[in-house]
Amino acid sequence: MKLYGSETSPYVRKVRILIKEKNIPCEFIVEGPADAAGNVAALNPLGKVPVLLRDGGDVLFDSPMIAEYLDSLKGDPLLPLTGEARWLIQRWHALGQGIMDAVVARMLEGRKPADKQTPGVIEKQEGKIAAALKYADAAQKGTTYLVDERFSLADIALGVAFEYIDLRYPHDWRTQYPRLAQWQAGMAKRASFVETLPPEMKKAH
Repeated sequence: MKLYGSETSPYVRKVRILIKEKNIPCEFIVEGPADAAGNVAALNPLGKVPVLLRDGGDVLFDSPMIAEYLDSLKGDPLLPLTGEARWLIQRWHALGQGIMDAVVARMLEGRKPADKQTPGVIEKQEGKIAAALKYADAAQKGTTYLVDERFSLADIALGVAFEYIDLRYPHDWRTQYPRLAQWQAGMAKRASFVETLPPEMKKAH
């Protein structure tokens, strides 16, 4: 299998962490939607990363779908097929995904020339991120893992989302939410997280 994507995309990183955690044979090919090789555009009609090319030639896209497919291939599931834990994990997954979406939207708006920016967009996205952090702090029960005191897709999704905040919207959220900060510090030490850090964050370490 081959996974196409950029090293900075949080959606790609989420999948890469799952691959490493489950030790799934998969070649990672660094390529963005606009790269000259054109594989992403050719494989995904939506022109987005990540894109997973399966051994048989079939293609999967959209990170939640790719993550669930890969999780089904090997080992204990990081997203159980049934039961209450599945829906708790999916809720955290959705929250992490939404944080990533808001950070990306804020970043893209901020990159526009000042006269091309839509008033209030950046503030709106920052409000979503703040609300998500507040929700996560209230919903967090475990100190090491988010659901049933075992590592799951919930930890991957939220851990990646928090570090993407640090990369694209750095601010001192840890002081306001020390329990989340402690949990995130534990995730950041896992080999899968360390090995998939975006290049800009590797330089800072």
